Amino acid sequence: MNPPPAPGPSQNDLLVLHNVARALTSELDLDSVLRAIMRQMEQFFRPEQWSLLIVDEARQELFYAVIVGHSEAGLREVRVKMGEGLAGWVAQHGETLIIPEAQDDPRLKSERRFRIRSAICMPLRSRHRTLGVIQLFNCQVENLADDTISFLHLLCDYGAIAIENARAVERIQELTVTDDCTGLYNQRQLYRVLRTESEQAGAAGGAFSLVFIDLDRFKRVNDEHGHLAGSRVLAEFGQAVRSLVRSGDSVFRYGGDEFIVLLHGAGPEEAERMARYLHKTLRRRTFLAAEGREVSIRASYGVAAWPSDSADVNELIRKADAAMYSVKGTTRDNVATASRLKRRS
Repeated sequence: MNPPPAPGPSQNDLLVLHNVARALTSELDLDSVLRAIMRQMEQFFRPEQWSLLIVDEARQELFYAVIVGHSEAGLREVRVKMGEGLAGWVAQHGETLIIPEAQDDPRLKSERRFRIRSAICMPLRSRHRTLGVIQLFNCQVENLADDTISFLHLLCDYGAIAIENARAVERIQELTVTDDCTGLYNQRQLYRVLRTESEQAGAAGGAFSLVFIDLDRFKRVNDEHGHLAGSRVLAEFGQAVRSLVRSGDSVFRYGGDEFIVLLHGAGPEEAERMARYLHKTLRRRTFLAAEGREVSIRASYGVAAWPSDSADVNELIRKADAAMYSVKGTTRDNVATASRLKRRS
């Protein structure tokens, strides 16, 4: 005589949890959403161990986002390759696995970090892509009722929606502070950071400096190579600047072919040395080499220091800009400082 089907949630439970899951998708914190969804699964299936893995599409790997019943510290750094083990197989194929007897399934042989007798492993899918995988170990899986399976799929669907929503919000938040072309901070973020920087430096009696960079005759690049190639040159140049400054410094795209470097804790002499280092190093570089081209860039640099050149951040930008334009209006391809301009006037 076959055992009765494992009890599943009632239709009323499904309706209630459907509404709960819908509400969960309005949360912006992905970790909170995923843990809330997994708590609902834990309530009905009571596994000894469960975990939720997220797909890293760039590296074609999965990483553990939520872990219960096993040491989180032991799994936080673990990466699972696509196709590897139970989660990797489910992520690669986009199919649900329900395994009543673990010893009968060869895919579980590599899961030595877990003590598995039975397993449910389901993909979180959206737009024909697997975004994550839910694993439930050692819960009753024999004769699962249809409404129980439906319930699992329902939560997986909402888990996928939660991941997509959170990623969209993260992208929007990134775009509010970064420039889409170069990946650098944008002008809006520059003013936010400068307000904070001036308050902190003022309270501590510190200093900081700006290096204003404007590319010389950049229109020629667009005319000779096209605007798309010009955008790629801007991106490469901006990343090159970021690679040359100190790890604690910040680089911003100010607009068009203009960049600003914020040198934390740097006075006027140190800032001028950095500007001359950038000028000397970047004029030797070529760009678009990966495309078989060698585009050389020259630039004019202006330096202004807080508080010696100005204790007002807007005026500080204006003075760095004026120093840069003093180069632009004479020799181009050089460095000028606000302090020297002041002494001349």
